[in-house]
Amino acid sequence: MFDSLSKKLEAAFRKFRSQGVMTEENISEGLREVRLALLEADVNFKVVRDFIDSVRKKAVGIDVLQSLTPGQQIVRIVHDELVSIMGGGEDNSLNLALKPPVAIMMVGLQGAGKTTTCGKLAKYLKKEKRRPLLVPADVYRPAAIQQLKIIGGQLGIDVFDSQADDKPQDICSAAIRFASLNGFDTVILDTAGRHQIDDYLMNELAEINSAVRPAEILLVADSMTGQEAVNIAVGFNERLDITGVILTKLDGDARGGAALSIKAVTGKPVKFVGLGEKLDALEVFHADRLVSRILGMGDLLTLVEKAQSVFDEKESARLAQKLKKNRFNLEDFLSQLQQIRKMGSLESIIGMIPGMGKMMKQAQGDQPSEKELARIEAIIRSMTTAERGDHTIINGSRRLRIAKGSGTTVPEVNQLLKRFSEAQKMIKQLQKLGPKGLMKGMGGFGKRMLPF
Repeated sequence: MFDSLSKKLEAAFRKFRSQGVMTEENISEGLREVRLALLEADVNFKVVRDFIDSVRKKAVGIDVLQSLTPGQQIVRIVHDELVSIMGGGEDNSLNLALKPPVAIMMVGLQGAGKTTTCGKLAKYLKKEKRRPLLVPADVYRPAAIQQLKIIGGQLGIDVFDSQADDKPQDICSAAIRFASLNGFDTVILDTAGRHQIDDYLMNELAEINSAVRPAEILLVADSMTGQEAVNIAVGFNERLDITGVILTKLDGDARGGAALSIKAVTGKPVKFVGLGEKLDALEVFHADRLVSRILGMGDLLTLVEKAQSVFDEKESARLAQKLKKNRFNLEDFLSQLQQIRKMGSLESIIGMIPGMGKMMKQAQGDQPSEKELARIEAIIRSMTTAERGDHTIINGSRRLRIAKGSGTTVPEVNQLLKRFSEAQKMIKQLQKLGPKGLMKGMGGFGKRMLPF
């Protein structure tokens, strides 16, 4: 995510690191590169101009703190300004404190992932102890109604039974009445999209808006279209007065122009971001956290939240005891591996740890991959319960059977067992050294566990 922008900003910041004192001349030289980095990231040119002017005003003549180098000072200023243009500090939460059922109208062009995002939002609201109802109101796209019903079935969320020959505004009005009578507190309306903004689409959406009076009108926009996503947001906002934006496919966006421009151009906040195709790959948008990721500072708050959502407290305590007694086995490791994979892609998790993303990029071939994690999981799943409980019983014939069962080779099975044995020995040694030794030895432990 935003790899290209991150690299270019890092290169620009190097201009400041060798400076003992910040002057107007070296500030201008460095900001020239920051400006180019943002323009190449497809950030709106007016946003870039205002951003650079603001950073320059705050940077010129500032005294460098004793604890900070000039480069760090510029990074701090850039960080704060990026957070500001993306609406940092403002309340971007959903307006759900109304008399139920609260209607959320989802709008957008075809191909942005609107229907899938409706499912993701419903799943998020269900986690927040809401009772959402999904409403398929797109009667034009083939199989759109069926798609939402399938998504609802996968999530265990009710879907209103609409028909393709019904009028969209009638569907939405009937769904509100149904929700009110059946105890649903939130109604998510999946409206029709087009390949471009046209009068017919906008008139229909305006009629739905008038009939339902939704608490939220959320535009679903494809972040990978860059500045075009901003133009689409402007168009929808002028006609419907949207309340916020959900940016999809942010995990595949190497530039970041849409995320950095939409709030400044439209005045409407980004409320959620889609970070993958899975139905749980939706995150509340936090400008400060995203900027920290862009600048290589990590995002520990999101990482902790993700961990809390997937890790079972009792299970974690049980495994902690097993680690303490050095009885952690491959069955336990498989359980933890599955929990980690629920948190998202390995690349996204690594990127949330301060400094880790940069370190892993420098390591290049040494970094673990999703394919490698899947291979390790396949190897462990090919073992019997007894073998997972005690890997020392795995002899030559068993290794051959495991390799065949997992579609891998005997050397790959050997490598996994060797690494696991080394990790167990490391844990045992660190326990003898106590807390200080544990902290000191974590680097070596990490290197041994890296292939996992």
